[in-house]
Amino acid sequence: MSQIDQMSINTIRILSAEAIQKANSGHPGLPMGAAPMAYTLWARHLKHNPSNPEWKDRDRFILSAGHGSMLLYSLLHLFGYGVTIEDIKNFRQLGSKTPGHPEFGHTVGVETTTGPLGQGIANGVGMAMAEAHLAAKFNKPDHKLVDHYTYVLSGDGCMMEGIASEAASLAGTLELGKLVVLYDSNNITIEGNTDLTFREDVAKRFEAFGWHVQSVEDGNNIDDISTAVEAAKAEAKKPSLIIIKTSIGFGCPAKQGKASAHGEPLGEENISQTKQCLGWETSETFTVPDEVKSYMTALTSVCRKYEEEWNSIWESYKVKYPELAKEWEFWHSGEIPVEALNDDSFWQFEEKSIATRVSSETVLNRIAQIMPNLIGGSADLGPSNKSVMKGREEFSAENYVGSNIHFGVREHAMGAIANGMAVHGGLKPYVATFFVFSNYMTPAMRLSALMKLPVTYVFTHDSIGVGEDGPTHQPIEHLAALRSMPNIIVFRPADSRETAAAWYTAVTRKDTPIALVLTRQNLPVIKETSREALKGAYILLDSDKADPDIILMASGSEVGLVFEAGKMLKEKGIDARVISMPSWELFEEQPECYKESVLPKNVRTRLAVEAGSSYGWHKYIGLDGDIISMDNFGASAPYEVLFKEFGFTVENVVKRSESLLQKK
Repeated sequence: MSQIDQMSINTIRILSAEAIQKANSGHPGLPMGAAPMAYTLWARHLKHNPSNPEWKDRDRFILSAGHGSMLLYSLLHLFGYGVTIEDIKNFRQLGSKTPGHPEFGHTVGVETTTGPLGQGIANGVGMAMAEAHLAAKFNKPDHKLVDHYTYVLSGDGCMMEGIASEAASLAGTLELGKLVVLYDSNNITIEGNTDLTFREDVAKRFEAFGWHVQSVEDGNNIDDISTAVEAAKAEAKKPSLIIIKTSIGFGCPAKQGKASAHGEPLGEENISQTKQCLGWETSETFTVPDEVKSYMTALTSVCRKYEEEWNSIWESYKVKYPELAKEWEFWHSGEIPVEALNDDSFWQFEEKSIATRVSSETVLNRIAQIMPNLIGGSADLGPSNKSVMKGREEFSAENYVGSNIHFGVREHAMGAIANGMAVHGGLKPYVATFFVFSNYMTPAMRLSALMKLPVTYVFTHDSIGVGEDGPTHQPIEHLAALRSMPNIIVFRPADSRETAAAWYTAVTRKDTPIALVLTRQNLPVIKETSREALKGAYILLDSDKADPDIILMASGSEVGLVFEAGKMLKEKGIDARVISMPSWELFEEQPECYKESVLPKNVRTRLAVEAGSSYGWHKYIGLDGDIISMDNFGASAPYEVLFKEFGFTVENVVKRSESLLQKK
């Protein structure tokens, strides 16, 4: 190792330790132990351009072990990504560019939000899948427009999380040779040595997954690390795992190799001893030696040449393959074919009773015709979710050009993989499963919302309407849980037109994930539904006077019930307004005047009907309202029997409405 290499690595270590000490919070152990592998990757292998962090063909780097965020911030500072010394001094402080865990869209150079362990590995699988798909679509023998790697730095905790195994298993099956995971194996977690909980042979596990596995016994030997990375890049048919043995908190005599180095500041005295141990010559804090600055400037000038070479390829590509070049630009533009979505044909359906999952299949395939970069699939439930794009090929190790993905029974990894595809760029991902299994991937959905990624989640079998499969497969609390999550749109449509509105929202939103919650069972035709569903709530059956006697409201399969009940109440001389409320979030985005026109505050007699938890509905029914809901688990029986058993009938809606009116 040269002197400048060692000095650069120690700069990363010291900057990280000092920032964490100043914040009096953070995780110094990983940055100090993993600095050599990260530096080696960035200085010798990573194809990137700090002058243009959005360059399409850059290599991606993911810090899956996001608690070691100061490692990444130090790299971003040294390589000229705009993270300043002041930013590093403000580590973990309000409004800084250096939050406790890396956040996509907040800090330039951060490719994805990490922190929940294992997510970054699955994100990396998604990015590698995106690279493979785009390469299969756009590359030509004489023009490699897409040719980059996805690198992930993970730790022991990442390897313990189930999502890592889910994602790694799929990556091996798909033979994603452009995916390289560097495993910082230091045998330490918060509670102590990994012997307490984690004695498995990770190498054998990944070999069984179909990965190319190497080991580097000395985590400070950057030549061995570099050789291993080269070997990983040379393996085209298998994703690669490089197990690198390190010592947590390396360089700190009092804490090196100990659990106490993981998640607490070293302390001023220990930092002083660390500097002595590493041969750090300056006593000033937050200092980058001039030699390191000069060296980094030279490295970044080389980085710029990577993009210059690609730009030359791109200019030639545009001349030789003009139609593909136009497609490339469209796929990466974020533009939406709004004219096609607004065409009447998009909103026209046969007036027949069908399940909204079937309606969704129709709409999905209409969108697939106008959005070639739509890509997605299901967690082994494609035929049930109706989530397959007809006429599209299947994505596989043998055919990366396919856009129908088989994720296997891997909901958690599926959501995180979709996030990876979304942050990669160029693609519009969607995923599908049964609604009851949304809980299996809620952590990934939460990160979709946090990163403002327009990932579409298709959830079918949305209620006790699942029927005979019973309470294990009947979602009850799931709507309330998703509605409580910030920055996600939940859309539960009542029929085909409202399903079209749900997909329209999913396609046109650019900074919000959306959950489409769809029925298994057929629903009645309601001719009054319309594009007004795009507003989240609207009037289906209006009152005959300014202030109705009662307002009935529902979402999804229960809209038909309240619609018929409203008509029956009118026959009894009770003036009822019926409202469809497919999306609370969209309704809350509307102007106050519109919300008042739909739900006037002075009409306090209200009844909501939804085959899910009542939690949250009180915002709309108020203190004087009532709700027919499911605040207990369901049962196994035909869905018609269950709806009657639990009170989801027109007769019960009318009865409860009359009871409410009698209390006035």
